[in-house]
Amino acid sequence: METYFDSHIDLLQRNLAKTSDRLKMRAEETINDIKKDVLKDGVFKIMPASSVQLERELQRYKLKVSQRLISITQTWHSAKVIRTREKVTFFLAVMSLLLTALLFGMAPEWIHVAYTIQAAYYLPLRVYMYKKRAWHYFLFDLCYYCNVLDLAFIWIMPESPALFVACYCLSLGSLASAVITWRNSLVFHDWDKVTSLFIHIYPPLVFSVIRHYYPDAHSRFPALREVPHMQPVTALLLSTIIYLIWQLLYWKFVLIDRRAKVQSGQRMTSFTFLLNDKRGAIGRALASVPPRYREESFMLGQLVYSVITELPAVFLLYDSAFWSSAYILLLFAVSVWNGGGFYIEVFGRKFERELEALRKELAEVNARSERSSPTLGPQSDDDLTTVATSPNLSQKTLSPSVTEVELPQETIPPQQAENGNAH
Repeated sequence: METYFDSHIDLLQRNLAKTSDRLKMRAEETINDIKKDVLKDGVFKIMPASSVQLERELQRYKLKVSQRLISITQTWHSAKVIRTREKVTFFLAVMSLLLTALLFGMAPEWIHVAYTIQAAYYLPLRVYMYKKRAWHYFLFDLCYYCNVLDLAFIWIMPESPALFVACYCLSLGSLASAVITWRNSLVFHDWDKVTSLFIHIYPPLVFSVIRHYYPDAHSRFPALREVPHMQPVTALLLSTIIYLIWQLLYWKFVLIDRRAKVQSGQRMTSFTFLLNDKRGAIGRALASVPPRYREESFMLGQLVYSVITELPAVFLLYDSAFWSSAYILLLFAVSVWNGGGFYIEVFGRKFERELEALRKELAEVNARSERSSPTLGPQSDDDLTTVATSPNLSQKTLSPSVTEVELPQETIPPQQAENGNAH
């Protein structure tokens, strides 16, 4: 991140230098025009109006540079705050990953405690941040509903087999598959991406541990005694009932009671987000449905998706510790792959744009140096009549007598005045 901001500040400094060169060229051209006009009349004098104009231009440039420096300072301090926050996020994410791996291998009975502690940090912070950005309607989505149910089972109703079956199916079904469909990424420094990944991947891990790796799980979670094997029809029916309760609540409180805010664009939901995503398969499918049937089609599609994604959990994962572990590993691998793509592609594109800007800037500097105009130097008395047509004025000398006679004494530079007195 320091390299990223340093490169941007360096690019800004080069832009300021380019602006300075452009203003200097304009000033030189103005001075040369003044000298040419004066020499055409046979008199070398300073034009007050042009001098005031140059002074105003110089003051405007100084003010602009001062404002840019103030902006750079504020940006730098803001960047320091952002870097600190991202370092904290990076630290917590890496330590969470290490702690989870250690607990899984050494003390799996503490996995659900680690999940609860992290949920107590990530979920309230997600509520605060999304409310601040007016994204809080996303908090009504199924993933948050499932996390609340999981915590309720772990700490309030561990003896309920119906709740256990529903939580297991939803966690290893819709919630786990969202890592793939929503392209969750393991980006350690990005708090939002870390939170999204935690919400979707940690519940499947917790319930896989409770089912297969938790020592003496029946004493801590009595519901497991009544569910030695998953009954497909019963499991799908229970999870569908829990899902439909959420869907009805979502339809009532978001799609009906707050329809005006959603339709006006003041609030965004997962439905509007997917509908506006024209590149995604879901967005294209919804766009092909008549507008008055889109909400019903979306809800029906979500239900079908939920049931399909629960099938592996019901028929395979519940009875196999190996395939449960392989499934969790697959989800984690997908998130790591997406995170690697973020680091390489996003930062790579930013660096490519900076290189392109630098290339254009160097081309402009080369073009400017090739067409730079010659400067006007002192002329001799004999060459005054050829000043206007002289191709190389910098090699001419101006007679000291002309300087002394034609210029008022207060406008003569100190060194020039000394030379005149010497004469």
